[in-house]
Amino acid sequence: MLSPRTTFTRSLALLAAASFALVACGDADPDEATPTAGSSAAPAERQSATPRLALSYDGGILVLDADTLEQVADLPVDGFVRLNSAGNGRHVFVSETGGFRVLDAGTWTRAHGDHGHHYTAEPALTEMRFGGAEPGHVVVHDSRISLFSDGTGQVDIVEPAELLRGNPVATTFTVPQAHHGVAVFRGDGSVVVTRGDEESRSGIAILDKAREEIARNDECPGIHGEAAASDGRLTFGCEDGILIVDGNDIRKVASPDPYGRIGNQAGDHESPIVLGDYKSDRDAELERPTRFSLTDTRTGELRLVDLGTSYSFRSLERGPGGSAVILGTDGALHVFDVRTGSRTARIPAIGEWTEPDEWQSPMPNLVVQDGIAYVTDPASKRVIAMNLNTGEKVGEAGLAHETIELAAVTG
Repeated sequence: MLSPRTTFTRSLALLAAASFALVACGDADPDEATPTAGSSAAPAERQSATPRLALSYDGGILVLDADTLEQVADLPVDGFVRLNSAGNGRHVFVSETGGFRVLDAGTWTRAHGDHGHHYTAEPALTEMRFGGAEPGHVVVHDSRISLFSDGTGQVDIVEPAELLRGNPVATTFTVPQAHHGVAVFRGDGSVVVTRGDEESRSGIAILDKAREEIARNDECPGIHGEAAASDGRLTFGCEDGILIVDGNDIRKVASPDPYGRIGNQAGDHESPIVLGDYKSDRDAELERPTRFSLTDTRTGELRLVDLGTSYSFRSLERGPGGSAVILGTDGALHVFDVRTGSRTARIPAIGEWTEPDEWQSPMPNLVVQDGIAYVTDPASKRVIAMNLNTGEKVGEAGLAHETIELAAVTG
């Protein structure tokens, strides 16, 4: 079974900075220009930025202060939802049955000349909605958010800064056939989209500003997931390798195994190397892999590294200096130098665990923000914060629910 992780590229810091600049003090008063939808309480000014975490569970979303891990809100929602940061420091996309809804985490910073003003307010689910049936991948790249709806093939492109103003207007188009896909907006106005239908997926197409096709590659069976590397290069996973997009050139890199599936990936805009999962058992109902992939987007070199334990599709992240951070089922954070493939640290975080048979079930989740690895442990209803630079635990808190997904905002 495919691991349908909704991914986003590691451009959050750049987008937060861009959004920060776009809501400078020359605009309206901060309390009026950036209200929290659904809340009557006035925003409070803070001494510094207040990062927050959003954690989904069966029936709702918890919002925590990322520094103290104290609960800020418990927001009820119906059904199974997924979470993805919007890349503007404040909002989180909630994938619901009928589309993408925007969660206001209630924390933001406004530029004021050479400094900023920091605010918090009560988190709330807003009325900002996008997309259609079966909301899928969310990708933040080149100062835009691309939202792909699997049930309709609709692609919505949104500016993160417009979410801060509360009245975003999406640019929308539809791919020829609906499928479990992904779209990536690029700074020149072009969009890279997957190709497929309800039965299969075959590759990607590059569309220009007018959404006319200018390049295509159909040598990527079962295409799934994406990542962004340095110099604007993109990758897309295949059942037998990976596609590298460099400008309008598309290159296929084959796996060393006849079936060598790369799906979920994690990129870093400062690194040419993309971290990916790796599965090699075509017949497995649920393969629990013990190897991962490192692909150099400059040369096409694909390296496989033995982790020594299994991991899940929610286990892959990038850390300080572009390092690869993987949460193993041994409960440890494994840190690797992506240039050499060598392990630089093993940091115990939680107890041993097993990836459940159903991907929607609660399982440990990993998010890295500002050098801190946040790890959820549904079995013990806990969240742990680990400093990746020192290897020390810097926070731990109990949770009221077994959580499923995790997203972070910088404030």
